[in-house]
Amino acid sequence: MSNVAAFELADAPKEIEINPVTINIGAEIGGVDLTKPLSSEAVKEIRAALLKWKVIFFHDQHLDHDQHLDFARQFGELTIGHAVFGNVEDYPEIYSIAKHRKANRYKTGAKMEKPWTGWHADITAAINPPAASILRGVNIPPYGGDTQFTNLVAAYNGLSDTLRGFVDTLRGVHKFAPPQGAESSEDYKEMLRTRGQESEHPLVRVHPETGERALYVSPSFLKEVVGLAPRESEQLLELLWEHAVRQDYTVRFRWKAGDIAFWDNRSTCHLAPSDIFQIDADRQLYRVTLVGDVPVGVDGRESSSLLGQPILAYAAE
Repeated sequence: MSNVAAFELADAPKEIEINPVTINIGAEIGGVDLTKPLSSEAVKEIRAALLKWKVIFFHDQHLDHDQHLDFARQFGELTIGHAVFGNVEDYPEIYSIAKHRKANRYKTGAKMEKPWTGWHADITAAINPPAASILRGVNIPPYGGDTQFTNLVAAYNGLSDTLRGFVDTLRGVHKFAPPQGAESSEDYKEMLRTRGQESEHPLVRVHPETGERALYVSPSFLKEVVGLAPRESEQLLELLWEHAVRQDYTVRFRWKAGDIAFWDNRSTCHLAPSDIFQIDADRQLYRVTLVGDVPVGVDGRESSSLLGQPILAYAAE
């Protein structure tokens, strides 16, 4: 789908309602029932809205696991639930976003918290990170638990011409590793020994459908800039991360049971909530991801794999 065609469809929908949430990112989609198969026109319009607004939200869509999978398959092939952390029992393509799912990954101890801590695009350590993610809310706290998203295309465009020209030439190493100040548990270390992922991606990714340039700097996975000294790399990445999560590029989504967030993983980062651990209420969501392509930089050069295998479409035996 071309950039122009996608944006025209999003501006003049025929079967869906599009209500933008902020200037740069996020739109609520109405007029559809996701429990049923969509028309080809509705699929086209939803895809166009996703490309334009980067993340789209649906309300009051109480899907079960099978309906979640059926909806997602209309937009592409599905991956395994999570290449490293597994899947829901009996549903290989679904990953559980449970409140305490990270409880045993790191040893206890204070980690370094910075404004970009926790922000990430899904599984950018892989050579072909998912193209998109579709997250469904089931058990939602009465307050708190919001998810935030940022538009990496807007962030790239917000850089100075000089800095854009520099980062266009750079590549970075993405991998699974504990956040600064934390140490992996032995179980997590063993998991990474057998399922670890590490890749070298361009710092600026050309979107395969729109041709837009996105600042491809996933804070939780991007560990260093290739060819720079450690201090240079650290300073540049912190500048870019701080810039990428500026408020004017972001949207904050307040969940209710039955809500769905569908984001373009090639042009956004998101932040899971940490405030949910301050209350006793449960929080349970489920995610599926669509198979992605290998990122390509401004110079036309593809990413390269340093460890692990591509994330392929799940094929039932």
